[in-house]
Amino acid sequence: MKKHKTIVDSRRQKVMLAMQKYGKVMVDDLAAELQVSPLTIRRDLQYWEEQNAIERFYGGAKLVNSVIPCDDPTMSNALYKHAIAKYAAQYVEEGDTIFINTSSTALLVIRYIRNKRCTVITNNGKAIFEEHDPLVAIVLTGGELRVPKESMVGEFALNNLNRVSGAKCFLGCSGIDVQGGITTAILQEVAINETMLNRCNGPCFILADHTKVGNQHSFISGSIRKVSYLITDTEADNEVCNEIESCGVRVVKLQPLAHIE
Repeated sequence: MKKHKTIVDSRRQKVMLAMQKYGKVMVDDLAAELQVSPLTIRRDLQYWEEQNAIERFYGGAKLVNSVIPCDDPTMSNALYKHAIAKYAAQYVEEGDTIFINTSSTALLVIRYIRNKRCTVITNNGKAIFEEHDPLVAIVLTGGELRVPKESMVGEFALNNLNRVSGAKCFLGCSGIDVQGGITTAILQEVAINETMLNRCNGPCFILADHTKVGNQHSFISGSIRKVSYLITDTEADNEVCNEIESCGVRVVKLQPLAHIE
C-alpha cells in the first residue's frame, strides 16, 4: 500500500509540473506522456482541483494557483524557464516571423508575446494548446509526429521550413558550451534546428536554464558562432558563461519569476 501511494504521489507531482510548465494541459496528451490511462489523469486532475490549484474543463485543465514553492527544485526550475521566456519575448517586434523549436522553454515565449502582430513558425505540436495573444499567428511545420514530445520532424517539415525566412529564432537545447556549440539529445531534431538557424536572417536566441549551460549532448545543431544571445538564469556556471561571451555571444542571466503569470 505504501509503495502504491509513493507511485501515485510521484505521478501527481509530474502532473503538477506539467501544469506549471504549460499553464494548461490536455488529458490525452498527459496520459500519453506519462504512459497511463486518461482515466488515471482525470483522477489526478480531480485531486489537484480539490486542492484549489487547477480548474478542469472538458478534455483538460488549467492552472489556477500559479505560485510555486521555491524549496522544490523541480518546481522552482519552472520559474527560471518562465523568466527566460518572458525576457526573450521582448525581442519580438511588430511584423516579425520567428522560428521556435520543440523546447518547452522556447514554447513559453509564445505566451509572453503581447500586443504585437507576428507569425510563429514551429515544429512543436504543443503550440496549438499554448495560451497566446490573438495577434500572434501560429504556423506548424507539419511533418512526422514524434510522441510524447509532439515534435514534427522529417523531410516534410524541412521542405516547409526551407520556404520561409525568419527575422529571429528562439531555440532551446539539451546543452550549450564553446566546444560543442548547441547540442541536442534527439537525432531527428538536429536537421530542424540547423534549418531554423540557416533560414534566420536576424539574431538567434538560445534559451537554456542553468542545467543546460556547460553540458554537451550527442548531436550538434550548430556552432556557438551561430548564437547571438544566450538567455539563461543566475544559477548558470560563471566560467562557462564567460567562455561563451568570449565568442561574441551576449549572455543574459535572470532571476526566477516570483510566480507564473
